Amino acid sequence: MSEAKVKGIVHLVEETKTYGAKGFRKRMVVLSQDFGSFTNYVPLEFTRDNCDLANDLNVGDEIEVNYRLNGRKWQKDSNSEVKYFLSAEAMGFKAVGNAPAAGGRGDAASANDAFSEVSYDEGDVPF
Repeated sequence: MSEAKVKGIVHLVEETKTYGAKGFRKRMVVLSQDFGSFTNYVPLEFTRDNCDLANDLNVGDEIEVNYRLNGRKWQKDSNSEVKYFLSAEAMGFKAVGNAPAAGGRGDAASANDAFSEVSYDEGDVPF
């Protein structure tokens, strides 16, 4: 597996889907990248517990996603054609540009910074 990052604008956030008896969960988020003469659409899969990371995403948010490539081989039987599949599994994301702060790994520092900036009067503290 390899790990990389991709930036884009959230184009689509699907609902979480559950598969199989063990309850495998998957949620697709599609980013768009405008390259002038064409738009590139990048589907990313949030899986298992990472599905919940996409709850705070909204269409139009500009984000950077950490992902890893997963590939697999599939063959129905020894006489059939071999097929290969590739997926980009999202590991976490952070808001970039002027996008509103979004949940996801790597964004905890900004949430803590906002909390520490809250002003208070020591006379109002109840303890």
